[in-house]
Amino acid sequence: MNKSNLSNEEFEFLKNLISIESTGSDPIDDPKYGTLPYGLMPYSALKFFLNDASASGMRTGIIDNRVGWCEIGPVEADLIAIVCHLDVVPAGDGWTTNPFELTLKDGILYGRGIVDDKGPACASYFAMKKLMTSGFMPSKRIRLILGTDEERTCSCVETYAEQGEIPSFAITPDGEFPVIYAEKGILHVKISNSSPSSVIASGGSAANMVPASCSCTISGNSYTAKGKMAHASKPELGVNAIFELIKSLDSGSIDYSSSPLLSFVGKEIAYSSAAEYTGCSITDESGSVTGNPSILECSPSGESLTIDIRCPVTYKMSDIVSHLESIASPFGLKVEVLNQMDPLYKSKDLPQVALLTEIWKSNMPSYSGYKPEYLDEFTDPIAIGGGTYARHMPNTIAFGIQTPWQEDQCHQANECRALSDFETDIQVLTEAIMGLSEYL
Repeated sequence: MNKSNLSNEEFEFLKNLISIESTGSDPIDDPKYGTLPYGLMPYSALKFFLNDASASGMRTGIIDNRVGWCEIGPVEADLIAIVCHLDVVPAGDGWTTNPFELTLKDGILYGRGIVDDKGPACASYFAMKKLMTSGFMPSKRIRLILGTDEERTCSCVETYAEQGEIPSFAITPDGEFPVIYAEKGILHVKISNSSPSSVIASGGSAANMVPASCSCTISGNSYTAKGKMAHASKPELGVNAIFELIKSLDSGSIDYSSSPLLSFVGKEIAYSSAAEYTGCSITDESGSVTGNPSILECSPSGESLTIDIRCPVTYKMSDIVSHLESIASPFGLKVEVLNQMDPLYKSKDLPQVALLTEIWKSNMPSYSGYKPEYLDEFTDPIAIGGGTYARHMPNTIAFGIQTPWQEDQCHQANECRALSDFETDIQVLTEAIMGLSEYL
């Protein structure tokens, strides 16, 4: 590996964690571990992590095989937490390295989860271990909470919120810097019919990803379109392959009118803005509405399209559902809400926000690509379209870990982070732990 401050032991731990393909799947009953609600691999990542933490002298625990934790500090002290997740989205297409093999090339770490969210989990863990070995004695307990189904339902951390000890304050390094005080509402809807389709079509693999490929068969002829993956909260960073397919069919004057769903996409969505097809035209301090048709399926058993929608914090998501119903109904399609997460809004004036902001400002120059003018541009608390654990865990706020001037790596092919930035992440989290445990 390249010369760095990261120890061989730390690098190997990160490498082994990345190698676990911890995408969520259907529940299974394992003869050794019992019921695993999200399948074997997310649980395997959790067990690997906590086994190492226990061997390092940390206290550990697991709740319902959904969520685990490791902690340091006085047993009876107040609880401060860091909340991360170990599950990842599917690799998808477009990788130039093995997504589940940590690759260090030209000072850059590549691998699925290095940013979202295995890398931040490891940075948090390494920060805690460094404090342990340095002799630092926190006045509070520091607990790293590790979920295993954030990318699908967040039921893991919801289980913790129901059954585990609630921290007096927590951060989740699963977003971007600076401090995030507001998160848009998240709505996943399925638009469908149950009638057999004469068109066979498939595109996308996860609701919160811009689909990178889409294909269909019409009258015995096959068509394929390529796009570019991105996180669904920032669809403008990707190219939606479902839209590209519709546009290629139109450019070839191919008749897809026999499919109610494709007709709906072509007439109401593919050439419209998210504001138009959701009916949400407002922009507030959290931004404007975004929409991302994520998963398309047409088969003899019916047709369906899943759409990821990020709603401004002051807008009613029920109004979006009503508008979609009004434009889908003429095509014989129904609208079903698959998942709804209410928006999050917290005060910018919390003392914790001020502390974390100062930690961010003092470390900004250490991140790659920094320019002095960024000190004025990227220090105030922000609102985002992404969803973090902060809306599922009381007393929690998102803090990092991506820098605002760099390309968003979440759910991208070739997900990566500079090794030097990863080392700075450890420093930032070390200072956050010390500050939150000693001064608040």
